[in-house]
Amino acid sequence: MGKKSRCFDVNMLKQFSKTIAAHRSGILAYFDFNGLSTGPLEGTNNKIKTLHKMAYGFRDVEFFKLKIMALHETNYVLVG
Repeated sequence: MGKKSRCFDVNMLKQFSKTIAAHRSGILAYFDFNGLSTGPLEGTNNKIKTLHKMAYGFRDVEFFKLKIMALHETNYVLVG
């Protein structure tokens, strides 16, 4: 490994340590709450956004609400 290669590796390590330091509070919060994640909530929000795109132009808001409440029952959503 040449001198230039080692210098590049050190700079990468420095950048990595800055990134970890910038996200320190979020990383530690994960462990404070026993690994609680917002992943499932974000997944549900994405499903709702997809459902909303699929239902574009429909005016029946009550039906849309029912489809949102039924999201947990299926792996897919059919509109109509």
